[in-house]
Amino acid sequence: MKAPHIKITPPGPKAREIIQRDDRFLATSTKTSPLVVRKAKGAVVEDVDGNLYIDFTSGVSVTNLGHVNEDVLEAVEAQLKDFWHFAGTDFYYDIQVEAAELLARLTPGDHAKKVFFTNSGTESIEAAIKLARWNKEGKQFLAFLNAFHGRTMGALALTASKKVQRERFAPWMPGVTHVPYAYCYRCPYQLTYPECSLWCATTIEKNYLNGLVPPKELAALFFEPIQGEGGYILPPPGWTKEIERIARENDILLVADEVQTGIGRTGAMFAVEHSGVVPDVIALAKGLGSGLPIGAIVFDARLDFGVKGAHSNTFGGNALGCAAAVATLKTIEREGLHKRAAVLGEAMHKRLEEMRGKFPIIGDNRGIGLMQATELVGEGMEPAVKQRNRVVEEALKKGLILLPCGQSSVRYIPPLTIEDELLTAGLGVLEESFKAVS
Repeated sequence: MKAPHIKITPPGPKAREIIQRDDRFLATSTKTSPLVVRKAKGAVVEDVDGNLYIDFTSGVSVTNLGHVNEDVLEAVEAQLKDFWHFAGTDFYYDIQVEAAELLARLTPGDHAKKVFFTNSGTESIEAAIKLARWNKEGKQFLAFLNAFHGRTMGALALTASKKVQRERFAPWMPGVTHVPYAYCYRCPYQLTYPECSLWCATTIEKNYLNGLVPPKELAALFFEPIQGEGGYILPPPGWTKEIERIARENDILLVADEVQTGIGRTGAMFAVEHSGVVPDVIALAKGLGSGLPIGAIVFDARLDFGVKGAHSNTFGGNALGCAAAVATLKTIEREGLHKRAAVLGEAMHKRLEEMRGKFPIIGDNRGIGLMQATELVGEGMEPAVKQRNRVVEEALKKGLILLPCGQSSVRYIPPLTIEDELLTAGLGVLEESFKAVS
């Protein structure tokens, strides 16, 4: 399939008919595009009207190996012939153990680890909340402004990305304190790195822990190595390591939410590897199953519940999901796709910076590997929300699938397997879209 190729301006007649049925029967969610998918392979998507698109979304950082990856397909088909489901929390089977062994080996740290499998990112966060409270006398949590950790009620209490995600759902789980993240482009303290001496990190210990929430009351600190939904905000060098020091010296568990950053996306298997930080708990989902719903927390074995029934679920460790996870992890490691993401990410960033020199609407390009974003601004650095939305719309009309994030940013998360020429073509469409809006 040669993309992009637009035969009918989307949404076409077949797409509109399906969208109308969707509106009638499906609950309102986060629909951001009138794209109606019929078929997808690699980094190319075909809609129901025959249009071909380049995919810069990977199903929201899920299909990191591209759509319908052959290695994952073969593994899932083989498992389908044996059995589909047998409640891995109540019974035993090898593919679940193999998936756990792989995660224990690949995640940072040489300590003994254990794994609890979930169905989604938000369930992984819920499991991490319970694990932290199980192990700590303190029952409260630290999290960050702009954070997105999920939409179930415990995870939602940690989330502080957009007001629409929280409004009308209070009261949330009590005991969460939010502090500003390391958002250098819009520093909440109006300081400049590196002259700031990482005040956004050190103030947590000097002020928040010293005057607002005593360390003994805290079970865990939750953080995203790169904030995702909040705007693809990449903290400066040294920040993550300072967060780790604060957690260690105050006996607070460190929970890294790698739901969006993990599984090779940032040029390493896990984003915390860039900083050398070893969390107590890593939350995963999205790219772990290449599109099959599976998540996990990987944690220091000393934190295990140790009591049967303290935590469980029905579908965690599903055989098909585990087969997909094993194939996904092995393929990325064998083919070095995380390293390829680093190389392609450098080329992408260079091209994005060239665009920034042409279009004043581009305020900031940031990210690492194939997890990057552009923040659009107006006069006085005001978030250019309408222009951002128009860029996404223009790109779709020209054959490029994009997603928004943050207040006024566009994110770029193509498959790690995207062909060089498709990446180049997609960036060309992006530049045309910026030009049309500018």
